[in-house]
Amino acid sequence: MDKEIIFLVEEAPEGGYIARALGHSIFTESNTLDAIREEVKDAVRCHFDESQTPRIIRLHLITTTPPINRRS
Repeated sequence: MDKEIIFLVEEAPEGGYIARALGHSIFTESNTLDAIREEVKDAVRCHFDESQTPRIIRLHLITTTPPINRRS
């Protein structure tokens, strides 16, 4: 049993958020960050047997920011 599972959470192009697990075939999406947390928990429960469910679920929010213009 893995002790933790990590998800990358990104803004979806069409709006809302998508979450992908690292090292596992788990993917989910939702409209808000609060909702994506619940969707991830549900997806993990569905993916693993009860005895194999990771104890820790980490969400890493990936954001894109515009480049910084630096003056020389």
